[in-house]
Amino acid sequence: MLGNYTRSADALVEQLKASGVQDKKVLQVIKDTPRHLFIDDVLKHKAYENTALPIGNGQTISQPFIVAKMTEILRQVGVKGKVLEIGTGSGYQSAVLAQVFEQVFSVERIKSLQWQAKRRLHQLDLYNVSMKHGDGWQGWQTKGPFSGIIVTAAAKTVPQALLEQLENDGALLVPIGEEEQVLTLVVRKGEQFVEHKMAPVRFVPLIAGEISL
Repeated sequence: MLGNYTRSADALVEQLKASGVQDKKVLQVIKDTPRHLFIDDVLKHKAYENTALPIGNGQTISQPFIVAKMTEILRQVGVKGKVLEIGTGSGYQSAVLAQVFEQVFSVERIKSLQWQAKRRLHQLDLYNVSMKHGDGWQGWQTKGPFSGIIVTAAAKTVPQALLEQLENDGALLVPIGEEEQVLTLVVRKGEQFVEHKMAPVRFVPLIAGEISL
């Protein structure tokens, strides 16, 4: 663990507050979650900077502001109970979700990232996250419906399978677009889906059908 971890985490939280994150629960979880555990040794000195960082396999650990903001939005729209995460990656967003929501289900297409994430979550005694190696576009139908779904990669269009796995009044948060991406909130009202465009973002693409070791 970094010697100045607590001081660095405090500074990061102050930066997130200044950027508009207001949810006290989310801010506390960001403060308490050791982001340096989710990053390779060579980049640990950047762990508490408000920036995305590479984690290998062409993937990144998301900017802390985005992790906090997406989690805050789910809470603001009343998400409780079961949450589905598409794109486990390093496991950092999973760790934050696990401390905010009752149960987290996470799908990752790259097996090596999934195993590393599982090890990190267990290291933090977070055991309410279930993981699946698979195609994120398909979600995790047998574990649905979900109160909330969060996608940590950009899709060209809203994945239909994910809409179908939302419970009534459930919310899907997904970056949409290719060159230009917009964080999009979709709320289910019966068989209707109401979209809200939230903010411009930048994520790696959500790849369909391809899974790897």
